[in-house]
Amino acid sequence: MNEDNFDNLDNDDEDFISRSQIKREAEALQKLGERLVDLKPGQLDKLPIDETLRHAVDEAKKLPHRSALRRQMQYIGKLMRYEDGEAIANAIERFDVTKEAHNKVFHKLEKWRDRLIENNKDNTMLDVIISEYPHTDIQHLRQLVRNAQKEVSQNKPPAAARKLFKYLRELEENP
Repeated sequence: MNEDNFDNLDNDDEDFISRSQIKREAEALQKLGERLVDLKPGQLDKLPIDETLRHAVDEAKKLPHRSALRRQMQYIGKLMRYEDGEAIANAIERFDVTKEAHNKVFHKLEKWRDRLIENNKDNTMLDVIISEYPHTDIQHLRQLVRNAQKEVSQNKPPAAARKLFKYLRELEENP
């Protein structure tokens, strides 16, 4: 054998993928497909997937947790072979990060609501909210705070506190 034939053999080895590796990749794509089924419809709309895969995911959400679901998950795994798995995985990871960020904002708004209700005469929390959200309807916010404070003093269910939190969330979502 001459030297050129040895070079060709080395190139073939670099492109070789074992059956075990192919199986691992297929299982990883199937697990990624399972994560798709757990997503909300709004999140699925933001993913780079084709209509066939989206339809298969929607169908899997309707199935009971038995053998039909298992078969549907295998079908989703098969469809995932034709998708950009890396792009889908990255998009799903962004949702997880977004979820964590959402939780932080949620807790911040809860603290703000509680401070607004507790502080009768202290307007520092109102000033913080107004400076962070200049488009705040101050009169409406103060009315919500008064209603929530009245509710607490009368030991009523927290309906006004929920309305206050909802308004704070609207401010956060529409800067």
